[in-house]
Amino acid sequence: MTLRFYDSATASVRDFTPLKPGQASLYYCGATVQGEPHIGHVRSALAFDQLTRWLQVSGYGVTVVRNVTDIDDKILVKAAENNEPWWALAYRFEQAFGDAYDALGIQKPTYEPRATGHIPEMHALIETLIERGHAYPALDDSGDVYFDVRSWGPYGSLTHQSIDDMQAAPDADPRGKRDPRDFALWKGYKQGEPETARWESPWGAGRPGWHLECSAMVTKYLGTEFDIHGGGLDLRFPHHENEMAQSQAAGHGFANFWMHNGMVTYNGEKMSKSIGNTINPREMLELARPLVVRYYLGQAHYRSVLDYRPGSLTEAAAAVERIETFMHAAAGQLFPGGDGGAVSQIPDGFRAAMDDDLNIPAALAVLHESVRAGNTALAAKDTAGIEAAFSAAVGMSAALGINPLDEQWADGAGSPAVLGALDHLVQAQLAARAQARAGKNWAESDQIRDTLAAAGIDIADSATGSSWSLRK
Repeated sequence: MTLRFYDSATASVRDFTPLKPGQASLYYCGATVQGEPHIGHVRSALAFDQLTRWLQVSGYGVTVVRNVTDIDDKILVKAAENNEPWWALAYRFEQAFGDAYDALGIQKPTYEPRATGHIPEMHALIETLIERGHAYPALDDSGDVYFDVRSWGPYGSLTHQSIDDMQAAPDADPRGKRDPRDFALWKGYKQGEPETARWESPWGAGRPGWHLECSAMVTKYLGTEFDIHGGGLDLRFPHHENEMAQSQAAGHGFANFWMHNGMVTYNGEKMSKSIGNTINPREMLELARPLVVRYYLGQAHYRSVLDYRPGSLTEAAAAVERIETFMHAAAGQLFPGGDGGAVSQIPDGFRAAMDDDLNIPAALAVLHESVRAGNTALAAKDTAGIEAAFSAAVGMSAALGINPLDEQWADGAGSPAVLGALDHLVQAQLAARAQARAGKNWAESDQIRDTLAAAGIDIADSATGSSWSLRK
């Protein structure tokens, strides 16, 4: 099946053909480092991590750029409230984002540029837009420079709306604009702002507008035309609409695909601090292991709404446990010395699901079906069946970044060698229990079950035998 993705600009699923054969270029919007990361930030990064991993599995060399917006109105306001230098606050929260990404196994991008490191590129882009008649200095003496939205005919095409239906851009005083919808490319320095938050420019001292930052950075690292631009659905307007307009107005082809991930809700409602229905990555990681949190945040289709409910992480933990219990048990059977490995395989059904616009729910269904088949093979001591299911589980879970045997998720008690040894001991107890049950020695059977239960090991009986799992 051909690799296909939903393109927000055309509102259709399209075949993915990279601009350079064998190479894929991806830019997705990273953090505006004004505060701690929220769950929407992390879900977005995880969605594009899944995309990156699947492009790599599909044979592409992938260049990934994820920006850091480290200068912004909100950063300056928050820093003033905290009586802290804006750059110190920005760096502190940039580290917090990095910690959250690392905890959940989100791969580092090829480049992670900061906005403040690319002021010359932004000046060059503004000058190009002025020369081409798509930007102008403010009509007052503010020092602002604006993009003229009515000068660019396709403006609104990404979000499929008319200029006349749009609200005014709230990023600067409208008195300096030709049209209230014109947005700031450069924001003139204002009295009372930190001296360190200003850069000299041909239009006066100031700082860049938010939308301009991304256009300048993506062009520097991926060129004027690249394969995929991504981000959260909430960024489509005005941020991505404005990015696309200013870049194309400058003569750039810009993104071939626009991909947007869905939002996270709480019991079906938008998360809001004012009503207290929020949860952040740090809180999730206090409730569950990082592998479980990654599984939860990545289990839905990336374009769908992910609804968090009390109990969501418990359900995700049970699903993860089914996968890792089988894989550890299979590894213990196949490689009792702890020094072997299986060739990973990716079933056709999994590949078809992932090629179809990253259909993660369908792909996970294939993974869990392989786990069920593997447990049946374990019970029947079918070595060939165990090996086939294990190889498939390794390949699929690695492609999703949730392989429980990966060092990312390892701890002393959960290493393959330790769990392999544990499985060997438990299987001996299960064999003794099966023999007791066959001889109708129910007291001995119950005693074995109780002994295992006291050790935190649950037993599940089925027509094909008994299996075990570690109670969390």
